[in-house]
Amino acid sequence: MRLRVQGTILAAALLVIAGSDGRMLAAPGASSSSLAKLKSGNARFVSSPQDALPVDAGRRAALAKGQTPFATVLSCADSRVPPEIVFHTGLGDLFVVRAAGNITDKAILASVEYSVEHLNVPLVVVMGHESCGAVKAAVETPAGQSLGPNLDYLVSAIRPSVNATASRPEAERMRAAILANVEETLNDMLTGSAILREAGKEGKVAFVGAYYELASGKVYFSEPVAPPPGEPRATGGHQ
Repeated sequence: MRLRVQGTILAAALLVIAGSDGRMLAAPGASSSSLAKLKSGNARFVSSPQDALPVDAGRRAALAKGQTPFATVLSCADSRVPPEIVFHTGLGDLFVVRAAGNITDKAILASVEYSVEHLNVPLVVVMGHESCGAVKAAVETPAGQSLGPNLDYLVSAIRPSVNATASRPEAERMRAAILANVEETLNDMLTGSAILREAGKEGKVAFVGAYYELASGKVYFSEPVAPPPGEPRATGGHQ
């Protein structure tokens, strides 16, 4: 069963063009509070990017005893998209997992599972971004053309999103593929991990998609995503 995330994220992207604030439905409990922190932090980054991040020696020393991040963010490895800065957070606030194209595989799933099961993180965000080079490579590389085994692995993970948006107008194609890739990653995450599925069903964690604009610094969110019914895939994401 496929998650219907793309439509809500695409709707948020259209709100960007219309000048709206890209509001999303409130997630329950602690996840709602975590989301509010991300949104307020991003607002600070957008309005005052020169402000120093909330980091000090006392906080650094306290974190040596343990961590209690309030959200997990899976984002692209692109140097222009550092979640801690984009959301104006300090040390220990976010559990960040990064991979080119914000795709998921077993190692990434294990990292997200750890944050939810052992650190009790109440919110997981999958964040794509404008002008994603990994998605661009998947869009521009013809099927059957090899970029080398490792890049082929990456492109193959993103290609379903590229194929799903092939009919979009050229001017909208990249954005649509990026948003579809966020949907694909959320789908892989929830169908590939029994731990994340059950935590979502029990209301312990909420899952949202997000889209980051490079020039403005703004992040737009989807509505919370419900775990799909049925058994998770045995492989878990892309191998």
